[in-house]
Amino acid sequence: MDGLQFMHRSLAPGRRLWAVLVLVAVAAVVAVLVGRLATRAYLDEAAARGQTTLRLAVAALRGHMNRFEPLPALIADHDDIKELVADPGNAGLRARANDYLEEINALLQSSDIYVMVPDGETIAASNHQGPASFVGGNFSYRPYFQDAMTGEQGRFFALGTTSQKRGYYFSSPVRIGGAIRGVVVFKVDLDAIEASWMGGEHAIFVSDPEGIIFMSGRPEWLYSGLLPLTADRLARTQVSRRYSDAELRELPITGRTVSDGRELISVETGDNVREYLALAEPMPEAGWTVNILTDTASARAQAITAVAAALLLLGLAALAAAIVMQRRARLADRMELQRTARAELERRVEERTADLALVNRQLETEVAERRATERQLRQTQADLIQAGKLAALGQMSAALSHEFNQPLAAVKTYADNAAILIDRKRMAEARDNLTRISGLADRMASLGRHLRNFARKPNEKLGAVPLADTIRDTLEIVAARLKAADARANVDLGTTPLAVRAGSVRLQQVLVNIISNAADAIEGREARTIDIVARRKSGKVTITVRDRGPGVPAAIAERIFDPFFTTKGIGKGLGLGLSISYNIVKDFGGSLSVGNHEEGGAVFTIELEAARLPVTEAAE
Repeated sequence: MDGLQFMHRSLAPGRRLWAVLVLVAVAAVVAVLVGRLATRAYLDEAAARGQTTLRLAVAALRGHMNRFEPLPALIADHDDIKELVADPGNAGLRARANDYLEEINALLQSSDIYVMVPDGETIAASNHQGPASFVGGNFSYRPYFQDAMTGEQGRFFALGTTSQKRGYYFSSPVRIGGAIRGVVVFKVDLDAIEASWMGGEHAIFVSDPEGIIFMSGRPEWLYSGLLPLTADRLARTQVSRRYSDAELRELPITGRTVSDGRELISVETGDNVREYLALAEPMPEAGWTVNILTDTASARAQAITAVAAALLLLGLAALAAAIVMQRRARLADRMELQRTARAELERRVEERTADLALVNRQLETEVAERRATERQLRQTQADLIQAGKLAALGQMSAALSHEFNQPLAAVKTYADNAAILIDRKRMAEARDNLTRISGLADRMASLGRHLRNFARKPNEKLGAVPLADTIRDTLEIVAARLKAADARANVDLGTTPLAVRAGSVRLQQVLVNIISNAADAIEGREARTIDIVARRKSGKVTITVRDRGPGVPAAIAERIFDPFFTTKGIGKGLGLGLSISYNIVKDFGGSLSVGNHEEGGAVFTIELEAARLPVTEAAE
């Protein structure tokens, strides 16, 4: 048995390590799974918000440009413009066309409107009076001019080589008699839309077919390339002089990944690298791509929060499981302690039996060797057998005598009082004493049942027990013990009658044990007062019994409720009273504990569920 206990103890640390490793593995798996799912969910949510913003941005751009798209054709159909392109050298027609274009430009709040002849020279412009007038300039290299000269409606975004202002150009041919005699160009300023993108949650920008950003809510990204600026791309951009002399550079993208169908890019901003969710929608009619970058930091942080919450829930579940396992381990330890105590008692009985058997064999040997002393040896043997029987009988009856001593003393007192009362013809009082004797006899029978059922759950039903009656009966039983110790009990039950959920007889048994122990502790001391206090709080009733004795040493506080543990001398106690009381209170669903009072002495605390006193209805 000792070997099995040693093996159990040696395996315990290994099991704890295994449990910790399993918990760590489960936590890692939960963190990974929850992290992936949460990241995917929050990125999907960010993508949905970004897609909505992207659609709004595209719709705003389309709406703004659609306002001006038909205007070049209308201006090209104006008589003054047709007359001018038919006779471009006429100064009067030029002046009238300049005034008309200036008036229309102010009315439509566009950037610039100008007229070009087939060789690309500008002959009239709305800004003819400004320092950066387009008049006299040649823009034949622009795609919008080339498209218009082929009879198509031209569209082009570029940085003005003269004004150094970005704008979107609409162009339309000027036809006279079926021949194209000139081109009307309408330049639209998109700064207002671009300004609305600044400072928002998302980074919105527009890129051309070469991947170069020409509109952005972040000015530092202008003229940056989303794609590598190869020689071919730079050559095509230079031919159209789309960005004039602006310096082109690549956007500092440090990484691109695709996760669950979503494109994630990392962009270096200053000393930091930020990750963005990239969304894009092409505008084929303009040759653009509208892009939106959504910072993933918020989604990542929310995912980390979700992982932390999942790990916290897992930790709470593990903690709850550990508490349950710890309680089960404590119960197992207590059962093991009781089993060890029984095994130790059985071992001692076996040792004594073996000793008796050895003595018996020695006696038999001596009988064979010394017949002269046969009668004396037989008598001795009979005495030893009788002593063994008395010892066994004493062990079996020790627990009962421990509990019956006080009730028997009370029965003796009531019987003596009854005899005196009968002699004095006080029959009613004598009958009351006989009734009390009968009640004590019933109680002793009940105590016998409790001691027999100590190892299993009692069958007595629990109910509401008035605390005042129980303490009164208890003090009557221990009155002789208190008198012998010259002790006095102070009872304070408060102003409101209290009742507890318990069994009346067994609760009385617990109080008798505790008060008797208190009397033992204060016997022979200067202060011989026992305080019994009961109070109700939050559905519980707490009963405290305090003595003025030496208190409970810390070394024995944890063992004081163990079976057969006693600090009394040999023959003065078996160490069963507090163990029995502890288990009785546990059967009631309460608790029994011990501590030391700050002013000295031991304090036993009983905590039980409060009960409602039965209401006695008055007879009509």
